[in-house]
Amino acid sequence: MTKSTSKIIVQKKEITLMHQVGGEYLSLTDIAKYRNAEEPFSVINNWLRTRSTIDFVGLWEKINNPDFKPLEFDRFRIESGNNYFVLSPQKWIESTNAVGITSKSGRYGGTFAHVDIAFEFASWISSEFKLYLITEFKRLKIDENNRLQLEWNLQRTISKINYRIHTDAIKENLIPKEITKQQTSLVYANEADLLNVALFGITAKEWRDANPDKSGNIRDFANLEQLVVLSNMESINALLIQQDLLQPERLIQLNKVAIAQMKSLIESSSIKKLNK
Repeated sequence: MTKSTSKIIVQKKEITLMHQVGGEYLSLTDIAKYRNAEEPFSVINNWLRTRSTIDFVGLWEKINNPDFKPLEFDRFRIESGNNYFVLSPQKWIESTNAVGITSKSGRYGGTFAHVDIAFEFASWISSEFKLYLITEFKRLKIDENNRLQLEWNLQRTISKINYRIHTDAIKENLIPKEITKQQTSLVYANEADLLNVALFGITAKEWRDANPDKSGNIRDFANLEQLVVLSNMESINALLIQQDLLQPERLIQLNKVAIAQMKSLIESSSIKKLNK
């Protein structure tokens, strides 16, 4: 997942939230401005040099970061609390290979920390500010989840509608008159697997055989992009059926559609935002 950002407002202060691989990171620089708007880096450095902070961020790294360097952490821990001891985010990251805190210079830089660590920093800044920060963060996550659920339900609904169109076309054009219900179901399954092979590369049975521990079917585990393409393919297949194209010909065309549309959706910035 590529990096993206959003904003939350906490007590009239704008706090940047960065979404990236490894989780969500809040701007410590923005949070520190609540205490010192002119020199937020000084606030961060003072917080980071304390023994309690080093214990906390070190424990977080041990739990979440297999590449963390414990020996360097122990050295900082021993030196913390001394008057001469200073520690910047950059030095902490470079020395211990930490991932819970990130820091970059420049116009769009700043110091960010995983939300677990950022909330701890906010508590050091102000208990009141921390409470408002957590409240706004939860509100943002609820809004994001509601939006994603709405998009997901919309795609499911579209897929169901198109599936009805698809099965109606099969019934009118492929199923002979006066056949048994069992024969009818076999025809439907055959056409469903045509789409499965075109999009997923395997039939429903092949997927079940390869995933005996999973309930449901291959389509239940489809991602958002695959659901979009699947719904489009069902409509296209219905048109191809009406044109009296044989299955092998339709399979080739549907596979080309699946490849082209998946490439387009994967590269689409709007889909990337939905998958954040």
